[in-house]
Amino acid sequence: MNTERQSAARLIDESLGFLFPAALRAAAAVRVADHMTDDDESVERLAEATGTDARNLGRVLRLLATRGVVEETTAGRFRLTTTGQALRSDAPHSARAAILMLTDATMWRPAGEMHRCLTEGGSAFADIFDTTFFDYFARDAETAAVFHDGMAAMSDHENDPIAEAYDFPPTGTVVDVGGGHGGLLLEVLRRQPGLHGILYDQAHVLADHRLRDHDDISGRWSTAEGDFFSSVPTGDVYLIKRILHDWDDEQSALILRNCRQAMAPGGRILVIDAVVPPGNQPHQSKTLDLMMMSSLVGRERTEEDFVQLLKEAGLRLRRIVPTSTVLSIIEAVSTDQ
Repeated sequence: MNTERQSAARLIDESLGFLFPAALRAAAAVRVADHMTDDDESVERLAEATGTDARNLGRVLRLLATRGVVEETTAGRFRLTTTGQALRSDAPHSARAAILMLTDATMWRPAGEMHRCLTEGGSAFADIFDTTFFDYFARDAETAAVFHDGMAAMSDHENDPIAEAYDFPPTGTVVDVGGGHGGLLLEVLRRQPGLHGILYDQAHVLADHRLRDHDDISGRWSTAEGDFFSSVPTGDVYLIKRILHDWDDEQSALILRNCRQAMAPGGRILVIDAVVPPGNQPHQSKTLDLMMMSSLVGRERTEEDFVQLLKEAGLRLRRIVPTSTVLSIIEAVSTDQ
């Protein structure tokens, strides 16, 4: 095959790539992994357990086997691989809720209309759903639950390495801004028994927080309801994890200014986001950036982007702390420090 034909064949193959996450979503939706053990199982038994069509279930599993999620041991019999264990809903670090969120129609449909972002500018979401991303969630409780459960699942495998990577002070108050269910704050408080934590988010999100379930941090946390575009509680350290990438520069600067104004003297702000690396190597931030573009109004940022954003908020970059996850800790302090 000549070079031109090889190039065409490769791009055609790449264009079929969307069918793998579709298959992954289908498997997650019917909870097939919950009915699979270390031993192989027949497609017929799995179909009976999940209430699905056996032939079609086998076709989905066959594609998942090409990516190492399951393994076809003999014709029509499959078992989970080590990777596939994370598809189970009861796995210690289950990816199921995150998969359902990332492949939800609120993400999937705007990605399919990404050309709108190029020809019209802005997000494709509003044209499809006739409202903005977060306003849509405000009026659709079921979709909102998918989003918040998915974000918590994504965070579960990140929180401990992030808390471990940073030298938190032994005392003071940590405010987790838009902290969701509180998984990161939980890990920070566990590592520093002298710290107090405030989980700050909207009321419907806080209703499902996890801090109350852990006796080892009892008495060292509280929750606060509010809108981070208006104000934030007073604290010494601010955690802003996977928040700023949702918003444009003006909105992100407002969040940061509110933190700076409420911050105790000598305080610091920890923006926990991916930092887009230079060069042509693959990085999750470069992929996720297009989801931010098509569904939301934000973006993933480079180091220079963060420097400029912090400057707009009256802050300066002190250092970037890498973690073992795709995220980094961008440490910022007031310009007068």
